[in-house]
Amino acid sequence: MNVPFYIAGRYLVSKSKQNAINIINGISVFVVVVAAAALFVVLAGFAGLEKYSLTFASVFDPDLKITPKTGKTITITDAKMNDLRNISGIASYAKVIEERVFLNFKNKNHIAYIKGVDANYGNVNAIDSILGYGGWVLSDNTVVIGNGISNTLGMGIYDRKNRLQIIVPKPGKGSVASTSKPFNDAFVIATGIYQVTEELDKKYVFTPIDMAQHLASIPNNEVSFIEVKLAKDANQKAVIKKIEHLYDGRVVVKNREQLNDALYKMLNTENVAIYLIFTLVLIVALFNLAGAITMMILDKKENLKTLYAMGVTLKKLRLIFFLMGGLITVLGGLTGLIIGYVLLWVQQVYPFVFISPTLAYPVVPKVTDMAIVMVTITILGFGASKIAANRVSRRLLT
Repeated sequence: MNVPFYIAGRYLVSKSKQNAINIINGISVFVVVVAAAALFVVLAGFAGLEKYSLTFASVFDPDLKITPKTGKTITITDAKMNDLRNISGIASYAKVIEERVFLNFKNKNHIAYIKGVDANYGNVNAIDSILGYGGWVLSDNTVVIGNGISNTLGMGIYDRKNRLQIIVPKPGKGSVASTSKPFNDAFVIATGIYQVTEELDKKYVFTPIDMAQHLASIPNNEVSFIEVKLAKDANQKAVIKKIEHLYDGRVVVKNREQLNDALYKMLNTENVAIYLIFTLVLIVALFNLAGAITMMILDKKENLKTLYAMGVTLKKLRLIFFLMGGLITVLGGLTGLIIGYVLLWVQQVYPFVFISPTLAYPVVPKVTDMAIVMVTITILGFGASKIAANRVSRRLLT
């Protein structure tokens, strides 16, 4: 029989003759349970916010984006496109033109970007999920605009009497007055309005790719970039290497995380900061555990003298209270995780915390977060137990 472990277990479940000791022990267990549950809930909450934030980016950002290493465009050929289509792991791709433009509607102006896309764009990005009004109809004189652009210009859909003018300056050198018309323009009708985020809703006007090439004065064999959708079982790194080899290293291939590196860094930094803040709170809270063990040592002083006289070494006497603190930490941490998981499950199924009247606060419980909580609680709890257990000294036993 492991004597220190057995005695530690008995001390944990037995009540002291002094009621104050029992209260302090109860508080120490309560603190560990609440701390574990709180840390797990907070980490799950941030994971939910991260997933919620990235859902917006995933609408506009493809699995992979092929951009030119130098210059503004990529030269394309039918042979290159066939080779790209035949790369294992690529489910679909779309050619895109992007250019800054000036919008004019009923004497109201706005600076935005046109995003000229081909007919395959819907197979790469989930365009149906972002449409708030109208339909995704792109032709020689129709476009899809963002909700922010619609509000800024006071523009609706299918307004044939008042058309949106898209203006793009012509590239070249010399005086603007040297040419009769220094810009390309087109008068179009909006057939749909998309809604994603406030920033993106003010940024893009979707047009057919040939209209965008004409407005931006880009040849038919050039595009701004190519967006790629990967197959479910695709090896992303292998596909990227094949694309870079296909274009002889003249392109840069970025995945969704790299396209949103600033957002990912911000979310990860916030996550780490919150974790560190809660860790500091845990350190302060676990002083209760150290205090409870110290009070238990004083309460069991006579018992310890008896055990010491019977031959139990000082090291094993300290081990008793170290193990007692460890049991409180582990059992309290597991209990806290169970309570936290139940709260998160209720929030997912029967939401009780809301961001807005109709939007429940997103939470994503993760096994990795459970492991992080248990490791953190265990390290801090055992550290506090070690410090408190060292209060058992020869001076105390004499």
